[in-house]
Formats: sequence, structure tokens, C-alpha cells
Amino acid sequence: MAVKSKEPLTGKELLTKVKENDGLTKRELAKECGYYTVGKEGQTRVNLAEFYDALLSAKGIQLEPEKSKDGRGREASYNVTVHKNGQIVIGAAYTQEMGLKSGDEFKIKLGYKHIHLVKLDDEGNEDQS
Repeated sequence: MAVKSKEPLTGKELLTKVKENDGLTKRELAKECGYYTVGKEGQTRVNLAEFYDALLSAKGIQLEPEKSKDGRGREASYNVTVHKNGQIVIGAAYTQEMGLKSGDEFKIKLGYKHIHLVKLDDEGNEDQS
């Protein structure tokens, strides 16, 4: 069973440590930042993939999409496609994010290359909220 040495650095601490130790090899640098484990035989294993992921994250770069909050489905892409029958479907992820409920009504306003959906209040007037 592998034993973790110390808590690996993340965020600004990681970036600072990397800048301070720019003369080290990538393996030495990953180890210095805590990205290694020590096996039961005493051998040290450097976790370069975790180190690189932490570096990218610290720089604000995300290669894989985050899991949705409820752990299901996909995240909203904010893009839709017109179906063969001419319809545009707005998925549940969008309506949930906007706090919409079944029965909410909208007025469709067509513009040049855009569509606006304007929410209507209970009396059928444009909602000003």
C-alpha cells in the first residue's frame, strides 16, 4: 500500500514553488511540491499527471468539464440546433438555471439573426424583474 508523503501544493502556493525552483527537473519539481507517494518497499513514485493537472488548474485552465452539481447528465453548452422539423428545444438545464417552472409564458421577439424570449407576468404583460 502506498503512503502519501505530505499534502501536495495547489493554487498560488504551487505556482510560487514552481517559480522558486525553476532549475529542477520536472520529476524533482513534482516531488518538491508533494506530488509523490512512497510505497511499502520504500520506493518513491512521482505523480506527474496529478502535478500537471494541478499546475493547469492553478493557472485557470480546465481540460475536462466539471461534473454537474447533481452528478447526472451534461452541462449546458448554451448552443442549440434547429431540428429537422424546424423546432428549437431549450433543455431543462437552462430552465432550471433560470428558475423557470411549468406554465411560465414567454413572448417571442424576432430580430435580425436573433430570437429574444421575454417572460410574461400573470396578466400577460412583459415581466420587468
